[in-house]
Amino acid sequence: MDIHEVLQFVDRVVYAKTGKHLNDLQRGIIEGTLKQKKYAEIADTYRLTQGHVKDVGYELLQMLSDTFGEPVDKGNLESVLDRQGNLNIWDCTIGNSNIIGYINVCSDRPTTTSDESQPPTPDFGRDKYLSKIETIGKLREFGLSDEQISESLGLTLEEVKQVDSQG
Repeated sequence: MDIHEVLQFVDRVVYAKTGKHLNDLQRGIIEGTLKQKKYAEIADTYRLTQGHVKDVGYELLQMLSDTFGEPVDKGNLESVLDRQGNLNIWDCTIGNSNIIGYINVCSDRPTTTSDESQPPTPDFGRDKYLSKIETIGKLREFGLSDEQISESLGLTLEEVKQVDSQG
C-alpha cells in the first residue's frame, strides 16, 4: 500500500466512528508524521503557523485515540496503524527491495529483484491470504461494509462474505 491507501484506510475508520472525513490538513499531518516530519515542516507545506498545525495535530491524535481505542501520539502512530489495520508500514530508510505488501510512505515504490540465493517461499501467498481473512473481522468492527473490505484487502466480495458464514 502507498500513503494514499493508508489515508483512505484511516479516513474510512474515522468516518465510521465519527461521521466526518479527514480534512486536507489532517491528512497532511498523518502523512508528515509517518514521514518523520516535524509540525514546523508540515506548517510550511500548508503555509500555516506551526502553532495551528500543532493544535490540529493534537486534536487529530485525540480523535484517533478515541477511534482506535488506544492512545495515539506522533511517536506511536505508525505502530498503532500497524496493529489496527494489520498493516506493515515500510519506511524508505529501512527495509529491502524484496518487501511485498507493505505500506510505502515514500514517493518511490520498492522494486522486486530476483535473489537466486534465497529459497522459494511457496506458502507466502497462502499466509498473506490468511492474514487478510483474519483482518476482515477487525474491519467489520470499524463499521466497514463488505464491499469496502473487499476493495481494501483485494479480495472478492464472495471471499469476504464467506468469512462471515464460516464464523
